[in-house]
Amino acid sequence: MHIAVVGSGYVGLVTGACFADLGHDVILVDNDQSKLNALRKGEVPIHEKFLPELLDKHRGKRIRFSEDLQSAARASEVIFIAVGTPATESGDADMSYIESVAREISGAVDSYKVVVEKSTVPVYTNEWIQKIIRRNGAHPEQFDIASNPEFLREGTGVTDFLYPDRIVVGVETERAAEVMKNVYGPLTSGWYYGRNDAVPRPDRAQTPPQLIITSAKSAELIKHASNAFLAMKISFINAVASICETVGANVQQVCEGIGTDSRIGPRFLNPGIGYGGSCFPKDLLAFRSVAKESGYDFRLLEEVIRINEEQRHRFLRKVRSVLWTLRGKRLGVLGLAFKGGTDDIRESPALLLVEELSREGCKVCAYDPAAMERAKEALGNGVEFATDAYQAAKGADAVLILTEWEEFASLDLQRLRSLVKYPIVLDGRNLYDPALMAENGFSYYSVGRPAALCEETASRGAKKERA
Repeated sequence: MHIAVVGSGYVGLVTGACFADLGHDVILVDNDQSKLNALRKGEVPIHEKFLPELLDKHRGKRIRFSEDLQSAARASEVIFIAVGTPATESGDADMSYIESVAREISGAVDSYKVVVEKSTVPVYTNEWIQKIIRRNGAHPEQFDIASNPEFLREGTGVTDFLYPDRIVVGVETERAAEVMKNVYGPLTSGWYYGRNDAVPRPDRAQTPPQLIITSAKSAELIKHASNAFLAMKISFINAVASICETVGANVQQVCEGIGTDSRIGPRFLNPGIGYGGSCFPKDLLAFRSVAKESGYDFRLLEEVIRINEEQRHRFLRKVRSVLWTLRGKRLGVLGLAFKGGTDDIRESPALLLVEELSREGCKVCAYDPAAMERAKEALGNGVEFATDAYQAAKGADAVLILTEWEEFASLDLQRLRSLVKYPIVLDGRNLYDPALMAENGFSYYSVGRPAALCEETASRGAKKERA
């Protein structure tokens, strides 16, 4: 099929590349000329596994880039809107970009087309898009609006798209439903999974995926409700972790005990320093706003947000309690992205912690495998940046693990021990076994688990340096 994807941000770029890999002809549209030029030259603006390979494979063949929205819309049967919906000061989603795209599409509806909301949007957005396109001259019989929420996790977006748990499509007509079934036919039929050049199947993937057809309003709510529920799970286990620390229990054992319950499951029961990124914080605020407009006081969402913010402050208090005073302390920080596998620092709890530590007079030397350039822009000159984890730890009064990158979970502990000034590790992601850390000479503090303490003598490397 001929598909236009409007917006070359995270969702749009992954969506366009994956549709091309399914065999569709894709035009990726953006009004940022510099971004389009970079994409045409083969540059990939985001850190995402398999995305560079897909763009290299299909660039100039099944996927091309354009700044001309109307021409792209005329040439396409299906138009996916994947532009940003940032949160306003009130917490509402800013719909101005979607409105602008809808107005421009209206001038290109010269044959039947399905216009699809791919951005995360509040309920009733489909009705507003339809009104705008009609108000600007398009005949109502020549287009339908569909809602097709994305469930992409940064770092695994390509495999999430091609091996989804489910595909949700909200439509109001059978005609639109048939078009959307054809769009996702390569997945739902299982055809894509039989190809030798398909993106490798991730663990736990069930194929072919289920296609769930709903009303447009239900589809819009499914996305917000899903993210709110997952955020609630994270905040719940973080609250439990706080209780574990107080009473001396081990949250890892608690997670195993409740996660094996088939009604609950183990996923997202990972205590840490809180959720972040471009989705959960924004979507919870938008969902809360929708609830208020509907006359429902969704106080559970308020508590989920509060617990998440408190978790970051709680970890900061732990750093203070371990180091006594912060001013003048040198800290090696491992991780700046909001989670492993991505370079996204939006609403990153790691970045927020670094900013707070710097304000309190700490000398921070940080390292992240992918987010360094973005973090440099955000943090400015107040933070030193290392070339690897070991350089970040050299001479540190303590090492802080703030992002769950795989390489941080497999460090050479003896090498690390020889580099730090004091063998203190505060792990905000619970990447290590406390007993293992103690065996290797560290005093180790994690989230929701008893501390593993050793005699905190200065390392040999630090002694030589001082000598």
